[in-house]
Amino acid sequence: MKTFRFTLLLSALALCSGTALVAADAPRYTIKEVMKTLHKGDDNIAKHVLQGKGTKDEINQLVEYYQSLPQATPKQGDIQVWKQKTTALYSSAKALQAGQPNALAAYKQAANCKECHKLFKPDPKR
Repeated sequence: MKTFRFTLLLSALALCSGTALVAADAPRYTIKEVMKTLHKGDDNIAKHVLQGKGTKDEINQLVEYYQSLPQATPKQGDIQVWKQKTTALYSSAKALQAGQPNALAAYKQAANCKECHKLFKPDPKR
């Protein structure tokens, strides 16, 4: 009976840890949620940061939301290019958070909205 309980316990632990691994791969936020939270409107978080006026909380929010982008799948475009561009965006936000020199310049280069939209956002006119 002890062996049965031990085996049952190990099975439950394995199942739980397997579920945690799968959940870790799923993005916390959708692409739409990231864009709406950080980039929507004339007075948005990304714009504050790009202007060098971002607060610590705003930069932390960039990191939190951008972390989901490399895990997400765009509606169109090359997935490898997506991962490269979104990883650069996330990495530059992490560099800002860490206060690294030249982090703002890296973020400005990575946060090229027009380029990403051209490659990954479907044209509603089609």
